[in-house]
Amino acid sequence: MKKSLFRNLSVGALLALLPLLSSSTGATVNAAAPVQGAQPDPQVVAMFGLLNNTALQQFMDQKGSAMGRVSDRPADVKGFTVLDSPVINAFATPDGHVYFTRGILAYFNDEAQFSGVLGHEIGHITAHHGQKQQTRSTVAGIGFLLGSIVAPRLMQSVGGVAQQVVGLGMLKYGRGDETEADQLGVKYSTKIGFDASHMADFFQTLQRTEQASGAASIPTFLSTHPNSADRYTTVKKLAAQAKQNVGGRQLAVNRNQYLRRLDGLVYGEDPRQGYVENSVFYHPEMKFQFPVPRGWKSQNSPQQFQMAEPNGKAVQILTLAPGNSLDEAAQVLAKQLNLQSPQASRTTINGFPALAVQGDQVGQQGVSASTLSYLIQDGQTIYALIGLCAPQTLNSYGPTFQNTAQGFRRLTDAAKINKAPERIRIRTAKAGQTLASALAANGVPSRRYQEMAILNGMQTSTKLSSGMLFKVVGK
Repeated sequence: MKKSLFRNLSVGALLALLPLLSSSTGATVNAAAPVQGAQPDPQVVAMFGLLNNTALQQFMDQKGSAMGRVSDRPADVKGFTVLDSPVINAFATPDGHVYFTRGILAYFNDEAQFSGVLGHEIGHITAHHGQKQQTRSTVAGIGFLLGSIVAPRLMQSVGGVAQQVVGLGMLKYGRGDETEADQLGVKYSTKIGFDASHMADFFQTLQRTEQASGAASIPTFLSTHPNSADRYTTVKKLAAQAKQNVGGRQLAVNRNQYLRRLDGLVYGEDPRQGYVENSVFYHPEMKFQFPVPRGWKSQNSPQQFQMAEPNGKAVQILTLAPGNSLDEAAQVLAKQLNLQSPQASRTTINGFPALAVQGDQVGQQGVSASTLSYLIQDGQTIYALIGLCAPQTLNSYGPTFQNTAQGFRRLTDAAKINKAPERIRIRTAKAGQTLASALAANGVPSRRYQEMAILNGMQTSTKLSSGMLFKVVGK
């Protein structure tokens, strides 16, 4: 939840992104989206934010432009953007724009891996997979968002809020599309001089990350780009064939060059944008905090913070409210949520003026959800803490919504305000070291060895040569 973007979005603008109520769990993504040229989609930017790293953005622009020129449809490839998100993902939108998150950049270990995945995404564009998917109205969530953690029944009932937060620009591809994109990724990355076999190695890294997470939410790349058991072997074979066709020309890997670009990159969540610690959400820049219900899953994004009951029966979302007063904000919120006979009551929450708004959300088939929302005013800023649950379950979830709201307070703890992010640091191996011993020598705790092994695309037992670069993570 970034201050600059968060302050520019209201719940009214958010809920207007897509129709409030949907009769199905699917939605058409950007069906009439205009071509954006080199500019990223504002909705995608609002979801993730832009990474403030000129060197990495220029690197992506250079490689993407070179690859676009040698692709089958150069005019269809419009632009490239690095997003400020820890989510491990890369995707292309139907308007011809390719997005990489800093999360996926962290897991590449050479320029060849980067180029292979970039070629894969450009392949989705040049093969017009996005347009095909639009006609089938197939949507996948961006990142670990409500679409992946809210049960389908509630997704139907509160689809107006939940779905639009997860449906921006993301398309889930079938096996045939993935195979074709892999073929094109090998073709395009080889054309600009990279060893495409390294793309297959990266797929293994993604699989290891998913297995280590214990959930299909990470990496998102695999949820939107279905994997197959033989994909590694197939890409390796395609790359070997492509290498034979370059007439003995040496294909680049550029490991050290790529790793040096990552030095200092934020790894994981950036605390300045908000973070959860011990079931409390802290926002250092906007200086507030509130409790997260124990056991609930959460996700932070530039425009809002979302929480979901583990069985998907209730959600609570913090975003900015519209209007210049609590009364005006309540009226707009009730209209945007399509509440039937809403009731509002004034209260004070830890010194902040507030309104509690309760009512039933009405859809085409009657009541679709029950809501208890709180509007909390901090100076000129009004926050909306929207609680939604299945019809007739407010007695069960209302106390949880209330407890979260009543815990909203000013953040004053300097340690929480000044919490620093972890960053990738590039280190140099000494002779005779394994990855595990090199990590130990650099102060990495043993509980993180496996995490660092995956990040480096190695095993903990991998022997490092003298002078070899590798990644560690630290403040």
